[in-house]
Amino acid sequence: MRSNDGIMIQKYYEGTSKIINLSIEVGKLIGIVDATYLRKPQTNLRRENRIKTIQSSLMIEGNTLSLDQVTAIFENKRIIGPAKDIKEVQNAIVVYSKLRDFDPCSEESYLLAHKILMSGLVENAGKYRAKGVGIFKGEQIAHMAPPAWNVSNLMSNLFSYLKESEDNQIVKSCVFHYEMEFIHPFMDGNGRMGRLWQTLILMQENPVFEYLPIEIEIKKNQEKYYEALSESDKEGLCTKFVEFMLGMIKISLNDLIEDQRKSFSDEERLQYFKEQTDLKEFTRKDYLRVFKDISTATATRDLKKGVDLGILKKKGENRLAKYEFK
Repeated sequence: MRSNDGIMIQKYYEGTSKIINLSIEVGKLIGIVDATYLRKPQTNLRRENRIKTIQSSLMIEGNTLSLDQVTAIFENKRIIGPAKDIKEVQNAIVVYSKLRDFDPCSEESYLLAHKILMSGLVENAGKYRAKGVGIFKGEQIAHMAPPAWNVSNLMSNLFSYLKESEDNQIVKSCVFHYEMEFIHPFMDGNGRMGRLWQTLILMQENPVFEYLPIEIEIKKNQEKYYEALSESDKEGLCTKFVEFMLGMIKISLNDLIEDQRKSFSDEERLQYFKEQTDLKEFTRKDYLRVFKDISTATATRDLKKGVDLGILKKKGENRLAKYEFK
């Protein structure tokens, strides 16, 4: 629980069955990413996803530039648009290009990232706020952040959690994202910093997260994103937000795998199927349930290749044939 003066008591979230199940599912998808060589996607996909990440994250904050306009800025082309929006994109491109230079457990690194991200956009970029702040929804206060005098202490506690907690990195990234939003340590740039730093923490779990545009799913589910933040505020624990973000991570990983699965070779399809199935024995029909976009003939050739390579054992013939991984 947490009081609004910033005093921390016990824990940040409840370990619900939903969190446990989603963590297992995300872990399984990360296993597939590793097994199918997607830890570092192809160059063109990395570039496309980086642009989508920046555009989606800034769009959540009200940036009006389209994906084509952000792409043009990424390519150092001049565009017509609001100067502030263009500067936001330029700063984000710089900070995301330096992701590997930041230490997710370092407060100094965190403040440097904010300085780069908000340079030329706010006063005192890279410094915690010195004034109180409230978040309004219409004319009503949706969230009153802790007092400015306690921000440094709260952020220090949060970084200690990152360093010392035995929670897995996936859950830690969600907790940090929410708690940082709750503390609201800066006068501006909190939302984009929360999403940026979550990516950085996730990268400690697997390199694929450097180029995984989770922000796209957040943008698609923006109302639910704010609802999860609000519900967590009311409960005094970030359980609902952790559940929500784990769901977004799961969808993003699954989309990446599905996109790449379409270009798999026969051996990559066999490896993918092995990671996906719990069946001890399976048929061609079972194989086709996973690979809906390939023909029966292609499935037959894949399975024959598996037998020829000694990956599979075969029993029976034709439609009645059953297979088992050795």
